Amino acid sequence: MPNWRDILHEIQEFQREHIDQANAAIDIIRRKYLKKLHEYTQRNIIAYYSGFLSKPGILQADINDEDKNGFMMTTHKVDRSKGLDLILHTPGGSIAATQSIVDYLHQMYENDIRAVVPQIAMSAGTMMTCSCRTILMSKHSNLGPIDPHLNGIPAYGVIDEFKRACKEVKADPAKTAIWQSIIGQYRPTFLRRCENAIKWSNEFVTEQLTRVMYDGDPLAVNKAKRAVKKLTDPKKPHDRHIHYDECFNDIGLNLQRIEDDHVYQDLILSVHHCFMYTLMNTPSYKIIENHLGVALVKRDISSTIPQKTT
Repeated sequence: MPNWRDILHEIQEFQREHIDQANAAIDIIRRKYLKKLHEYTQRNIIAYYSGFLSKPGILQADINDEDKNGFMMTTHKVDRSKGLDLILHTPGGSIAATQSIVDYLHQMYENDIRAVVPQIAMSAGTMMTCSCRTILMSKHSNLGPIDPHLNGIPAYGVIDEFKRACKEVKADPAKTAIWQSIIGQYRPTFLRRCENAIKWSNEFVTEQLTRVMYDGDPLAVNKAKRAVKKLTDPKKPHDRHIHYDECFNDIGLNLQRIEDDHVYQDLILSVHHCFMYTLMNTPSYKIIENHLGVALVKRDISSTIPQKTT
């Protein structure tokens, strides 16, 4: 299996042997492994990679409506009867954009979608995985809680804080001034927006799990509700990393271990290393790419290199 250093050496060797294509070496090697992965699985592949780890704080690195263009590009002209393996590496993002993208992919691939998480898919990324028939994870892979945040503020935290304020003020009116300074920072209707976001998130994931992942299971609704409850525990932090064993044994998601197929493991980790190397060593901060080499690549606006579509 090519590890991180092997991928780097392969890119450098290609640059030495093909001086005229040196600048394209990273793309060429990455697409070589995407093609190999497709040849092994015989399924369509779309890799969705965000550079949130190597470029923290960059705008638009999250899941947003603009991403729909990338998914449309990478779905065009493929044999959709072969299903889709969706490789995800993302911190999450907009619930609305996630729902729209998921709906589009289900229409295109008739729910025959597997999520692949080589490293991490958090928040709305976890929502995407719950919208698939099964999730492939490694020992080092992580999902995350799906509790919604509004402008970086946890919706469950706001609701809990408001309930606590009401309880304490009722018990001791002298605390009114203290809580006024805290609650007064919220904009009008913010509390309602938090409630709506929680309801929206929970209903969306429950519906996806029931209709797709647990389709045909007589206990589908109960299993979906239980999974959502586990994924939205307000007592646990939003950035908590949820590993394979907890996802499978405690939450009850349909999972497969990437390590169970060593050939597949080698291929998917080679693809992952290629994408991570690209994000760390180029101005790219988001890549949506399929096994045919069709890609939408978003680049840092401060870079002199323009956004690339291939």
